[in-house]
Amino acid sequence: MLANDPTCPVIKNMILLDSEGKRIAVKYYGNEWPSVVAQSNFEKSLWNKTSRTNARQEAEIVMFDNYIMVYKYLGDLMFYVTGSQDENELILYTVLQAFYESVSVLLRQQVEKKTVLENLDLVLLAMDEIVDGGVILETDPQVVAARVTMRGAEGEMPITEQQVAVQTFSKAFASAKEHLARSLLK
Repeated sequence: MLANDPTCPVIKNMILLDSEGKRIAVKYYGNEWPSVVAQSNFEKSLWNKTSRTNARQEAEIVMFDNYIMVYKYLGDLMFYVTGSQDENELILYTVLQAFYESVSVLLRQQVEKKTVLENLDLVLLAMDEIVDGGVILETDPQVVAARVTMRGAEGEMPITEQQVAVQTFSKAFASAKEHLARSLLK
């Protein structure tokens, strides 16, 4: 079991809250918080502890309820990653950085509550690509974003606006070509 392997870092949860401490997207790995009520209480007390700190420039690390929390504010959102008290803070920070940077890439630098809620599927998929069952899978935000948008099996192609425009133009051109062919065959 991975939880017993001291060489494998394990993430306890990834949490995304709004500026009022309300849940936007969460993933819990393990059974430290077995019910939604327990999770909600944890999130509320976590927000109360961290909401008055200034983690806008750099991520902050805090020990909370015998867990290490790494968190950062981005716009009107708070990103959290939790590990056990003996987990490496740098690894937790790397996961946090992958979390908020991949969301930023996917939302084209417009990371705010409204945009996240409109694209919640992408955010949840990004969380799944970063951590699965508490095990860290990927920490490169470009690769995570590429996998979420299904651009290349290994995510080798970074997302750019030019690629999106070319792909959209190609689809439009193919559709027009097909429509013209159908109208000529009638």
